[in-house]
Amino acid sequence: MDIEIAQNVTIAILFMGVLGLLLSAMLVFADKKLWVFEDPRIDEIEGMLPAANCGACGNAGCRPFAEALISGKVSPAQCTVSSAEAISEIADYLGVESGDVVKRVARLACAGGNHVARQRARYEGLESCRAAAVVSGGPKRCSWGCIGLADCAEVCEFDAITMDHHGLPVVDAVQCTACEDCVDICPKGLFSIQPVDRRLWVACKNLEHGDAAENDCEVACTACERCVKDAPEGLITIQDNLAVVDYSKNGLPSPVATERCPTGAIVWLDDDLGPIKGVKAKRIVRNEALPL
Repeated sequence: MDIEIAQNVTIAILFMGVLGLLLSAMLVFADKKLWVFEDPRIDEIEGMLPAANCGACGNAGCRPFAEALISGKVSPAQCTVSSAEAISEIADYLGVESGDVVKRVARLACAGGNHVARQRARYEGLESCRAAAVVSGGPKRCSWGCIGLADCAEVCEFDAITMDHHGLPVVDAVQCTACEDCVDICPKGLFSIQPVDRRLWVACKNLEHGDAAENDCEVACTACERCVKDAPEGLITIQDNLAVVDYSKNGLPSPVATERCPTGAIVWLDDDLGPIKGVKAKRIVRNEALPL
């Protein structure tokens, strides 16, 4: 009996050994047949990148961006997080030009701080724009306006967004990497990523018309069409009671289109001075929040 058991154990061991060898041979064969070459420079370039994996370059992360650099599909300057020195280092390593990419930043289509936008109710609950938006669209009478509870500032990993004393987000163009986190988190869809050279900006998303819009917010677009008439033909149109700038159309935008805007809803963005309103825009001197 013991001999029979020993024979069975020996046979099992031999079988498992042969099976192991067979499977190993198959794996070696498959490895050789399916092996794909990966350029060792990818690891080097990935190490030069900031490891932010923010997606601002248009790729899913830093490694896919490194792969795209190797293949020549993108230029080093498309990494908006890297410093100028790091971009130059990558370009030198690859023997290519750094590239000339227009910086993009997040812009907010709202200027309705609590000193100009009227509230319809006092919100008490979770300090989150998304939570407040669930409650009848938020506390502001302008249902399109910024709620101001700083979800965008909290989600920004680059400290590019701060809240001003009127409860509005302020984007630091230098710090902003155009990662789109603020775009994704805003429940009102007020943020968009724009090239910095697009200086003519409609700081409003209110779709009401005339007095109705201005009664909700003193700086709302009233669809008066003055900007349409003053701008080059086709550059600005009124869509759903809101001025819309089409940068693919006629001529170079200039501050002229802002001059007669009565509420200052359309502005010219200056690097040093910030948003500049036209001479006909009402002047808001109030600093305190409007009462309910």
